[in-house]
Amino acid sequence: MTERVFALVDCNSFYASCERVFRPDLQRTPIVVLSNNDGCIIARSADAKPFVKMGEPYHLVEDFLREKGVLAFSSNYALYGDMSQRVMTVIEGLVPALEVYSIDEAFAELTGIPPGQLEALGRTLRAQVLKLTGIPTGVGIAGTKTLAKLANHAAKRWQRQTGGVVDILDPERRDKLLRAVEVSEVWGIGRRMTEHLHAMKIKTAWDLAQADAWTLRSKFSVVVEKTARELRGTSCLELEDAAPPKQEICCSRMFGIRLKELAPIREAVATYAARACEKLRAQGSTCKRVRVSIRTGMFNPKEPKFARGQVMELPYPTDDTRIITKAAVDGLEALYQHGFAFSKAEILLLDLRQRGEYTDDLFAPVQPAATQKVMGVLDSINARWGRGTLRPGCVPASPVWAMKQEMLSQSYTTRLDQLMRVQS
Repeated sequence: MTERVFALVDCNSFYASCERVFRPDLQRTPIVVLSNNDGCIIARSADAKPFVKMGEPYHLVEDFLREKGVLAFSSNYALYGDMSQRVMTVIEGLVPALEVYSIDEAFAELTGIPPGQLEALGRTLRAQVLKLTGIPTGVGIAGTKTLAKLANHAAKRWQRQTGGVVDILDPERRDKLLRAVEVSEVWGIGRRMTEHLHAMKIKTAWDLAQADAWTLRSKFSVVVEKTARELRGTSCLELEDAAPPKQEICCSRMFGIRLKELAPIREAVATYAARACEKLRAQGSTCKRVRVSIRTGMFNPKEPKFARGQVMELPYPTDDTRIITKAAVDGLEALYQHGFAFSKAEILLLDLRQRGEYTDDLFAPVQPAATQKVMGVLDSINARWGRGTLRPGCVPASPVWAMKQEMLSQSYTTRLDQLMRVQS
């Protein structure tokens, strides 16, 4: 039987790397990327890591970072999403099969490729992605997905020694790495699980690999058992060709300013509902219930607190932006109370169903056939001319409550009016 081989290709400091692609002058400048409303540090270039911790509130370290020459950027999700798609397209053209695991990493199936060619393929992947997208990557190669994740960790941690590619198919190299890596670095082992494992004297990835699998299953879960088996070299996790449809879809944002009146909150809820519906149609689902919630800031002891949600039943499973938006706004009006300064709204689509995978009630109303055509036209226009080109009338083009993004870079790849200009 042919031995399974997986590779994990992971982008280095992805958000920061995206900012550098179109700004060559920043190649030697430390970079951090901020969360919504320029709140906390959510990404750091390698040279920025000594100066700031992940999750640090930006307002607390702003002056210090400026003093150290660290440049901050607001989150530019349009740019990051488009660059991710470009990276995955390049990788997909070089490997037999691909599973996009997250915005900046993907598992590749390399089974059947001669062992002597695997490291060379890893270096080709890195070189092609860097050449065609400008994004640096690390590649880990192993006999299981968990080991490939660990090999990728080593490729990034010891990049100078490894050149960004680590192959641990050889049992001796695999065991050497397992002994050198803390158990907390193993894929799927979080902080609390690490504490439990330390109590059992399991300190390294090697210790976890040698632990009795059935004991781990009975004491923790089948997931931990599979992790231990994968560390030993037994493949338990298959490559997923396509991600399954989401069972819930959420769109949630902090407001750029505190909102006290109903009208701007209504605009925000309508905007978030329209975005959630785009995601709903993109995966071919319909929705039967929608939950809307609003809340105030929760950390200022001087402000009165309010946090509440309302679930609204829809007349039939639908992906119609108009119906879902109306239900969300009706729910908001039932929730809203005067006298509070609201900071956030959330739309959650529930009871999702794939078209054709449920039986209609013979006497219940159903979504008209024309609705699917109307929503298809809406999505095609926005896909061609940019999100928001065609939108419900209650969704403003430039809302006053929009997220604070004072350090936002250009959308170099997704907006015609923000393309780079080359001057002769």
